[in-house]
Amino acid sequence: MSMLTMIPQQKLSDALPPVARELGEQVKKGEVVVPLLPKVANRVISLTQTEDSNAAELASLIQSDQTLAGHVVRVANSAAYSPVSSIVSLQQAITRLGMATIAEIALAATVNASLFNAPGFEALIQQRLRHSLASGLWAKEVARACRRNVEAAFLGGLLQDIGRPVTIQAASEIAAKLGSFIPPEGMALLEKTFCRRMSITVVNKWEMPDSVQQVVKYFDDYQPPHSAKNQTVVAVGGVAIANYFQDNQSGSANLDTLVAHPIFGELNLYRDEIEQVVARADKVNATLEAMQL
Repeated sequence: MSMLTMIPQQKLSDALPPVARELGEQVKKGEVVVPLLPKVANRVISLTQTEDSNAAELASLIQSDQTLAGHVVRVANSAAYSPVSSIVSLQQAITRLGMATIAEIALAATVNASLFNAPGFEALIQQRLRHSLASGLWAKEVARACRRNVEAAFLGGLLQDIGRPVTIQAASEIAAKLGSFIPPEGMALLEKTFCRRMSITVVNKWEMPDSVQQVVKYFDDYQPPHSAKNQTVVAVGGVAIANYFQDNQSGSANLDTLVAHPIFGELNLYRDEIEQVVARADKVNATLEAMQL
């Protein structure tokens, strides 16, 4: 199935045909420009997935980027992580919070709006990245509730829709070249159409772990057997809860609808357990705000 037939063709054509056609060609030919992920981010991920890695190695790696190091220490000192005393060094932060948490803080700091260049769409990209970060944090809570790998949950939730800001950037560049204007509803349509393929492209070019690439690939259809299925369903659950709270801001959230989501049957989570997860909203929101300091 072509990327342009994933939604009604007439709607897409009515919105912005030249941009959609050229973007579709770029995707088909593998010519989409993917922002470069800072090398330190890849190395942090690789290091934390190595069994014999240690805190000193992680501290040395993050310290190689002074801006990132300062950000990590600042976040580690925030109320969200409840330090009993001030943290003054990366080594101390890693000892206090653990390598996995420090790696999450570092990765969240590098996957930010500065990676993308889409004049006029900066706020939209920031919104998409904030939702992705929330999804990663909620995926951890879902994993904890169903006793699955909590440390592996964050990365899948964070990157499952990284194709959205890439789509926004690519579409805005094409529109600028063509002298076209993309209305908000048109951009939303392009995101919906190209998000999955773009996300797969990004995590591949960023050389993410195979498990993360599988989460991204199977996110929209998690039923087929694949080696990262546990992580995929956890990511889908995390996104479902992130969506619930996003809808809650507009007053359209419905807990019954959330509970009825088929993913929670897949995760074997019952209503009371889902309610217990949702009740952690203050903790998750505090962490979300801290990571975006």
